[in-house]
Amino acid sequence: MSEASAAVRGTRHVEHAMGTVFSFDLRDPVTPPVRHALKDAVAWLHHVDEVFSTYRPGSAISRLNRGEPVPERYAPEVAEVFALCEEVAHTTGGWFSHTPGGRLDPSGMVKGWAVERASRMLYEAGAHNTCVNGGGDIQLRGEAAPGTPWRIGIAHPTRPGELAAVVTGRDLAVATSGTAERGAHILDPHTGGSATALASLTLIGHGLTRTDAYATAAFAMGAGARDWVEAWDGHEGLGITTAGETWRTPGFPGATGAGP
Repeated sequence: MSEASAAVRGTRHVEHAMGTVFSFDLRDPVTPPVRHALKDAVAWLHHVDEVFSTYRPGSAISRLNRGEPVPERYAPEVAEVFALCEEVAHTTGGWFSHTPGGRLDPSGMVKGWAVERASRMLYEAGAHNTCVNGGGDIQLRGEAAPGTPWRIGIAHPTRPGELAAVVTGRDLAVATSGTAERGAHILDPHTGGSATALASLTLIGHGLTRTDAYATAAFAMGAGARDWVEAWDGHEGLGITTAGETWRTPGFPGATGAGP
């Protein structure tokens, strides 16, 4: 694609990082500052993986779990993420935890935080209409096209190939926690066992950092998730139980079913 064509049509980029797939969909003209910001956003994701991965033996989290000091250059980011984790743990009554099983693991916070930061980097460079998707957790800015909102399909957790809903809107964060991709991997922090009442929980907010963490917490709540989400200003939810029952909060933005 030529530079002139890219400037008119926007651009897309896919990157493998943090054990998942990230995609960037930019609908603005790709100016040199935007192109540079996209490069920086991709580098940022790999940096976050180096700092927070629970699989890399040299990461800050792995070092802390071994009782080793964190390199000084990583300390501010680690402190920021831990403070956010503690805030969400307090807000959710302990349903979110960055110490599952007694080991440090802020994974429930890190991906949403990283995606929101990457989205902000693009916005500050002039890309005001973007979709940044990290393994199904999405930060949307602006519109898909002038006068046209973004449309995001929510996969049905027990019916492969079907959509449970289509979310439509502008400037939204969309986060889904569930068992479809990784099985029963979310723990109930109060019991230490797997959370199994829900098959999928999608939360809609404005910033992905907290929306993603709240989705993890609400999924762990199981049967109590609906009441908690309905009482929490600024977020809407869609839940699907393991029995196949579906519920949604009154302000959930979108349409039921697969839709075009």
